[in-house]
Amino acid sequence: MQDDIRVLPLSPNDERLRQRVARAIYADPSMTKYAIQAMKPIHVIVENGHVTLDGVVATGFDKQIAGTRAASAGMSFGPIVNNCR
Repeated sequence: MQDDIRVLPLSPNDERLRQRVARAIYADPSMTKYAIQAMKPIHVIVENGHVTLDGVVATGFDKQIAGTRAASAGMSFGPIVNNCR
């Protein structure tokens, strides 16, 4: 078994983008059930301006909403990769 653990470079722009995307996702009224959890189930990963969503959601519709809200946050350098399951 091999662990694929990486520490992303500390970039103020990536951190701002990550926060902006997370706010866009969790501010959606239909995502309230995820926003109130202490450990957020949707993880926003930003590397050099590229956004990836990872985590577990209840439905395919919730996955779609997360991807749509992430894309609406802007500032990403390319399409949002939505790996939510």
